[in-house]
Amino acid sequence: MLVWFVAFYLVASVGVGLWAATRVHNAKDFAVAGRSLPLPVVTATVFATWFGAEAVFGVSATFVEEGLRGVVADPFGASLCLVLAGLFYGLMLYKLNLLTLGDFFRGRYNRTVEVLTTLCIVVSYLGWVSAQIKALGLVLNVVTDGALPVEAGMILGAAIVLTYTTFGGMLSVAVLDFVQMGLVMGGMLFIAWLVSGMTGGVVVVVEHAAAAGKLDFFPEARLSEWLAFLAAWLTMMLGSIPQQDVFQRISSAKSAKVAIWGSLLGGALYFCFAFVPMYIAYAATLIAPEQFGALIESDPQRVLPTLVMQYTPLFAQAIFFGAVLAAIMNCSSATLLAPSVAFSENIVRGFYPGISDRAFLRLMRFTIVGFTGVVLVVALASNASIFQMVESAYKVTLVGVFVPLVFGAFWKRATTQGALAAVGGGVVSWLLLEVLVGDESLVPPQLLGLAVSMLGMVAGSLLAQRVGRLPRGEPDRQRHLAEPLPRHPEM
Repeated sequence: MLVWFVAFYLVASVGVGLWAATRVHNAKDFAVAGRSLPLPVVTATVFATWFGAEAVFGVSATFVEEGLRGVVADPFGASLCLVLAGLFYGLMLYKLNLLTLGDFFRGRYNRTVEVLTTLCIVVSYLGWVSAQIKALGLVLNVVTDGALPVEAGMILGAAIVLTYTTFGGMLSVAVLDFVQMGLVMGGMLFIAWLVSGMTGGVVVVVEHAAAAGKLDFFPEARLSEWLAFLAAWLTMMLGSIPQQDVFQRISSAKSAKVAIWGSLLGGALYFCFAFVPMYIAYAATLIAPEQFGALIESDPQRVLPTLVMQYTPLFAQAIFFGAVLAAIMNCSSATLLAPSVAFSENIVRGFYPGISDRAFLRLMRFTIVGFTGVVLVVALASNASIFQMVESAYKVTLVGVFVPLVFGAFWKRATTQGALAAVGGGVVSWLLLEVLVGDESLVPPQLLGLAVSMLGMVAGSLLAQRVGRLPRGEPDRQRHLAEPLPRHPEM
């Protein structure tokens, strides 16, 4: 019965996505849902940005092992990212009618910066989307009681998400986010209620977690501990802002006001609700300490699905796995779409400046298929945990994209030379430290990369003006935010 329920749910999701595809008529509809989404849908799709494989399996497993200190990146950094991104994009970029973040970099700087930053953004999605695909394989493996191998589940899950994303684009993503949000929240709360009955109530679980030190948030008073803590927080909070899927979800709103409020509400909702899977996973250690203690040592990502499969009735299992699939598919579809749109718009399209809108729409769909294939290979080959794959994904955008984006928006003297120095210096210094020193470095590599990126932006911009490439204090025609030249003026 459980397998049939999951199969029905997957087919229904594809049906809803294909229905939404009938409303996609051009590139604008496909990439940003025609910039027409109302507040409830924007709130739902912003909430769904992070509530996927990491929130359900990765964060909950990490909390059981390390406590709140281990999940500073998510949900603390992730929810703050949504709030900051909503304010930034709503107030600064929404009025520019851009299709991608790369359009901003092209208008603010030049084609070279557009390509380099887009490549950083696209590469960052390999780990994030792979984590979602790996989680789909895990869920389907558990639901079928091992009859479907994890690898086969990953292939099947990727094919299902690819189908409706390729046809419906952002509109399919947004519609399914809105429809599935109720199932996600209701299903998780129902399981939490069942688990509370097995443990003696919420207070018992919280008191046990506090006594075990799981609710300690700040690190010990050592420099290395604090640097690692801040690096994890900043990587997710700031490194996730220059992400195409975050930008698309917010830019799909029908107005700047809706974009801002949708992000604030979605971020707050995510922060509160992310603790539900953590609570359920930790409660498992009270229900069967020996069983789940051994599972934490071997594969903590299986704590939550094992608890549901072995300690709840069939109805609850159907609710839980339906909610989990909804959450993961929400994330998977948007994160397949985002890098594919960015790559098509900001890299491939530059070689075909006269391409028609219909042909460009076809190009984006073909790119999604290709990117899905690459992501599937990465997911099948990687042995990293879901949490590690997601947390590492945003280091490259933190060191290579964040500074050109923020300085380009707020600092009039930022130049193309400064942006190139920021991208190159940040990425190279981060990679060198990762390869040569790795985890033994006192300063986390991404923090050093961020510092070098800022220094490169300031030094490169001021030096360019000093040597006469730009008149001192007088920005060129690309320095005004009102003047980026998107390829889609009809938007």
